[in-house]
Amino acid sequence: MAGAKVGNVEEIKLQVFSSTNELIEILNKKCNKATDQPYPAMYSSIFGGIVLDPIMMMIPIDDHMVHRGHGVFDTAIIFDGFLYGLDAHLDRFLRSASVAKISPPFPLSTLRSILIQLTAKSKCKNGTLRYWLSAGPGNFSLSSSGCPTTAFYAIVIKHDFSLWKEGVKVITSSIPMKTPLFATTKSVNYLPNVLAQLEAEEKKAFASIWVDDEGYIAEGPNMNVAFVNHERELVIPKFDKILAGCTENRLVELAPKLIDKGHLKAVRTADTSIEEAKAAAEMMFVGSSLPIAPIIMWDGKPIGNGKVGELTLALSDLLWNDMGAGPETHRIRIIYE
Repeated sequence: MAGAKVGNVEEIKLQVFSSTNELIEILNKKCNKATDQPYPAMYSSIFGGIVLDPIMMMIPIDDHMVHRGHGVFDTAIIFDGFLYGLDAHLDRFLRSASVAKISPPFPLSTLRSILIQLTAKSKCKNGTLRYWLSAGPGNFSLSSSGCPTTAFYAIVIKHDFSLWKEGVKVITSSIPMKTPLFATTKSVNYLPNVLAQLEAEEKKAFASIWVDDEGYIAEGPNMNVAFVNHERELVIPKFDKILAGCTENRLVELAPKLIDKGHLKAVRTADTSIEEAKAAAEMMFVGSSLPIAPIIMWDGKPIGNGKVGELTLALSDLLWNDMGAGPETHRIRIIYE
């Protein structure tokens, strides 16, 4: 690629690729530089099957998910050779698709089978399974009415999970949170989430916390929050304005085990003001890939005694045990080929 200066502007002569083989050669060189490919397998309904070559893991540029954000997604965890919580995530996925007015190209049973087969072909035993439903490719219009069919994509991402032993710091986000319609739908429109996360990183924090227009605690950029108050109650913010977390719902199902042992007194959902939240004894992020990250400092001030709480660790143990040895009604054993 040669360049010549025209005035103060450097004119660039672009290379023109006339064949697919030329592009594949370049992509192969770039991909081969990576010592460990993080994406062992992808599914595309456009291709009609599973792709194992990373350079072919592509989405058409005229897909409405790409240029209009008309798509939804969800994620399930692959842990120790099991898909964890897939059915709960798929149910939420289809609820989001309904709100987004996207009809799946296959019934639920087929989507589920595709994801299980993809995980098996990936040979990945620890990672994340992320999948999208798009309005599909076809044109660059605002409306998707001209798209021939919707599209389903999925990819396996290698990831080693580790128990959070250290607490994290958070800030209150200044980025406006989504309105309830969009906050409760898991769509690909994540610009507010990205800006909220970048704001936290700029302030040397792990993540940020959204507070709604009534002053109640909402959620983090891509995880829920939970609190343990001084009465030893586990308090979860209501889901009417935020995304209903599958992992947090599972935590609510498991937490009564700690009540039976006398460690917790109650589990409840409630509108929680920022003053109440900051006065909590313990606080945590809850999400699929964590599953719990203790929060020890908020806007420069400690939560509780500023240390990782005992009940936070006990709740974390419940989720880790459930992921590794819970009932197979919540875990799908993968038969690797």
